[in-house]
Amino acid sequence: MLIEFRVKNFRSLRDEQVLSLVASRDKTLLETNTLATDIKAAPMLLRSAVVYGPNAGGKSNLVRALQYMRGVVAESAALPPGQAFNVQPFRLDAESGGQATEFEATFILDGVRYQYGFSMNTQRITREYLLVYKSFKPQLWFSRQYDPGSGEQAFEFGPSLKGQKSVWEAATRPNALFLSVAVQLNSEQLRPVHDWFVNRLVIFNDVSPLNPHFSIERLRQSEGRRAICDFLSSADISISDIDVITRKVPGQTVEFDLVAGKTQVRQEEVEQNELRFHHVTDKGDAVFGLADESNGTRNLLFLTGPIFDILEKGQTLVVDELDTSLHTMLVRRLVQLFHDPDINASGAQLIFTTHDTSLLDAELFRRDQVWFVEKDADQASSLVAFAEFSPRKNEAWERGYLRGRYGALPFFREWRRAH
Repeated sequence: MLIEFRVKNFRSLRDEQVLSLVASRDKTLLETNTLATDIKAAPMLLRSAVVYGPNAGGKSNLVRALQYMRGVVAESAALPPGQAFNVQPFRLDAESGGQATEFEATFILDGVRYQYGFSMNTQRITREYLLVYKSFKPQLWFSRQYDPGSGEQAFEFGPSLKGQKSVWEAATRPNALFLSVAVQLNSEQLRPVHDWFVNRLVIFNDVSPLNPHFSIERLRQSEGRRAICDFLSSADISISDIDVITRKVPGQTVEFDLVAGKTQVRQEEVEQNELRFHHVTDKGDAVFGLADESNGTRNLLFLTGPIFDILEKGQTLVVDELDTSLHTMLVRRLVQLFHDPDINASGAQLIFTTHDTSLLDAELFRRDQVWFVEKDADQASSLVAFAEFSPRKNEAWERGYLRGRYGALPFFREWRRAH
């Protein structure tokens, strides 16, 4: 479960921004929208968080920041020596452009709180650290600091970290994370931290769009197919059943040898999946293909499979613009799945951005679950908690937002068509 995410100097996020999923002492929707952790520093966490803001305000950059952090953890150990990072600091002032980009995630895994972070520029990792809270007092497992004066990086290891630390240190290149290298070299103690980013953090956005694979695999199983069809039916979509027909068709695979620098194309049969949707109404029935279904139905179907998997495994899902092609009531229903303690018994979390102001509803969210992002005069994005505006108990959230009470709205200057 994610407790907190911090980022600094990434794209439009110039100053440090903090997204917290620690629940306040507010008792509203306590049994549905929060879950207990048995950790004193964060006794209750939120099951979801929603982020609002204008187009180009920085909402997507917040998602990309978490995605970029995940990508460096997953891939840096495999980068060739000297390979530069494509990280983008804030570029609208010279000072920020020359400073490092910083990421930090605090999360709970198997009842233990982990605080992991690193700083980087395009050429190297400049700082990295891991604090582990087996009790209230943190244990330093490792830290790493680059000294630009000497050109050396200094490592410090705590007594709690076991294993071949000197071997892992020697193998850690400037453009690789120590965490990633140590896990690649079989550190079982650090593997859960690495796996949280790679396997327990799921992100959907324009860089990593929805993949139908999860839903198709669930549709192959009778129980999974029934669950998906029942959910679609509950969303007032007249689909009674979905068949998956797999055929082998002529295709090709491409293999690239990094060492030899050669590309090999092989002609071979590949599997192709075809979906058939059975619709039933009071006046008859029919079978449609995927192309016959609406964008909303396709998006809902391809979301349903991963969401069911995430709910079962207790993962953290981050979605940029969850409301794309989905009716507001469908988005509300997806959010309610995460708020249902019986359905979400494993502690899964949902973080998403949206423009759908109808979701600004005190019956769906607590005040501490809502965030706003907007840019200042320097074009730097700021993330602000809704609770900071001290909304009144019976205040109409949507009306207040649309009237500009909380900011994070697009600003229109007077425009006339040129003649």
